[in-house]
Amino acid sequence: MQSHTLKRTHKNKKAKTVGRGGTRGKTSGRGTKGQNARAGHKKRPEIRDFIKRIPKLRGRGKNINTSIQSKLTVVNLRELSVFENGAVVTPVALFEKKIVSKARGAIPEIKILGTGTLDKKLSFQGVKVSASAKALIEKAGGTVKV
Repeated sequence: MQSHTLKRTHKNKKAKTVGRGGTRGKTSGRGTKGQNARAGHKKRPEIRDFIKRIPKLRGRGKNINTSIQSKLTVVNLRELSVFENGAVVTPVALFEKKIVSKARGAIPEIKILGTGTLDKKLSFQGVKVSASAKALIEKAGGTVKV
């Protein structure tokens, strides 16, 4: 084997042509004129328009002024007539009697308000009670434990 008898395994690369016949001539692969043909062109991505339209979902959502604290579920004294005399009123008991329903999968905090009358002796545990409701409960002979 001599050097003048050797043959290439790969063909020699051809030099790129310049002008209209070349691979990178005239518009250099950028199409025609306009914003896309210019150097440093920045076109707004189409997906951004859809992103701008949907509401922001990070953090506290659209209304940042909403309270972080959970809202109290209000129960009036007139709704407690389903309980027997001497019964204990708790959030679980109110849920079982279907006076309150679950919020986000849990029994919510409850506040008893003084609308209506109470003719039964009831004891309240684990619920918040307004001042007017507390007066009516104690007048009926009931008790309030915080």
